[in-house]
Amino acid sequence: MTRTVPAAETIRTFQVGDGPALAAAWTAAAPADPVTYRRLRDLVLLDRNFDPAGLRIAVVDGEIAGAAYAVRRLIAVDGDDLEPDSGWIPFFFVRPEHRGRGIGRALMSSAMQWLRSQGRSQVYFSSYTPNYFLPGLDAARYPEALKLATALGFEKQYDAVAMDRSLVGYAIPEDVRKRIDTLEAENYSFAAPTDDELTTLIAIAGADFNPDWARAIREAVLSGLPLDRIVVARDPAGTMLGWAMHGAYENVIDRFGPFGVLPAARGTGLGKVLLHLTLERMVGAGAHSAWFLWTGAKTAAGELYLKTGFEITRTFTVLRAPLGPAAP
Repeated sequence: MTRTVPAAETIRTFQVGDGPALAAAWTAAAPADPVTYRRLRDLVLLDRNFDPAGLRIAVVDGEIAGAAYAVRRLIAVDGDDLEPDSGWIPFFFVRPEHRGRGIGRALMSSAMQWLRSQGRSQVYFSSYTPNYFLPGLDAARYPEALKLATALGFEKQYDAVAMDRSLVGYAIPEDVRKRIDTLEAENYSFAAPTDDELTTLIAIAGADFNPDWARAIREAVLSGLPLDRIVVARDPAGTMLGWAMHGAYENVIDRFGPFGVLPAARGTGLGKVLLHLTLERMVGAGAHSAWFLWTGAKTAAGELYLKTGFEITRTFTVLRAPLGPAAP
């Protein structure tokens, strides 16, 4: 499991005791995207698919100089689909003082070879769920990382954008308030779900949107998420049509989402209403901004966010590379 590269440089797998130094090395390598040891522990070491053999670490003169993390599914996101052809590399980095020596290439090659040895035929950077730090590679911030990934055979699949909106001085616009009043006069309702309704919400999120959203909602509530951070829309018969929420991920109150309206209820203004009602609740909870990491800029949701005052703050590119057969 250990491979020696030039001189005092070694690529090895994760060992107990690496965590704090790994987080420190990450922060030195990417100071604009720092990570604490606790967050690294929660999202990587305690991830249900974590395998220490997939976390490749570069050591130079006894110190961690970089890392690349490869992961494959041991537990399915939905049903029994382990996506046996796919692997993911959610992150890689090299400390600045150790760049230009081929360490990044050695780390990535080692991570990709491990995925090959696990029977994977393709690898993604880095749209891995349930736990990810960023949706993909920020080419504007890390152009050298994109250059390396491209040289290793990664190709662009699509872009995802992160958006932010200041909530300083926010109030629900008058036209949205009027729409809420009209809908409520027609016996639509907007409120936090009851405990029993969580079953319906989770079922809708998983079946009609994304199985990982269902997981995120369930785990957030089990971790103590107050139900008033969720707003559900119900029609006059009491049927749930959609929801919006904040604080679901890592209990960060400024983080908006997940958010969805059933296809049959779109075009009624419910999405706009749910978005603004949630922003109002976020202000009430003490949030000074609203942000999220992942949407398509040209999607209906992306256009709604932009019309609501959100701005694109970062663009992430999701990459894919084929993996050849494992070395004999």
